[in-house]
Amino acid sequence: MLFSSIFIATATSAHGEETVSGITKITQDFGINVPGIAAQALSFAVVAFILWRFGFKPVLAALDERNARIAAGLRNAEETQARLAAAVQESAQIIHKAQLEAQKSIEEARKSAKEFADKQQAEAVARAADTLAKAQQAIELEHKKMLEEARTEIARLVIKTTEQVLARKLSDADRAAYNEAAARELAVL
Repeated sequence: MLFSSIFIATATSAHGEETVSGITKITQDFGINVPGIAAQALSFAVVAFILWRFGFKPVLAALDERNARIAAGLRNAEETQARLAAAVQESAQIIHKAQLEAQKSIEEARKSAKEFADKQQAEAVARAADTLAKAQQAIELEHKKMLEEARTEIARLVIKTTEQVLARKLSDADRAAYNEAAARELAVL
């Protein structure tokens, strides 16, 4: 109504007739109902306000909340990816360190094994040399013992033979002197 009163202007002519303005004439010629359009515009504004207030606003709020959760999820994914990369790098460092320690342990074990083998070999050589020295000493002792026994036996045989040869022609005093001389000569040998 207010809208129609703005557009409808009446003018009086010199003859006292009412004339219709240009806009009013167009609305009448095309059959436009200005009060109906104004009512529809008001109804549309009310429906648009209600839809905006109770329909679009909650949907937009839900979309904003969903977008915020998606953004938070992406941030969490990026943080998780960064932590995963850091964990992978840390595990690679730990593995590298463990490999270095393992190589060091292997080298130490090889060194210890070589030292142990060298020590065992040296001990075996020392034992063999000791056994050889003892065997040589035993051989020398046995040799000396055999020589001593042989000398003693030879001396005894020489004395007995000399005694038998001389017993027939020599006196007891001569025999004793010859025995003593033979024993001294055998002792010197």
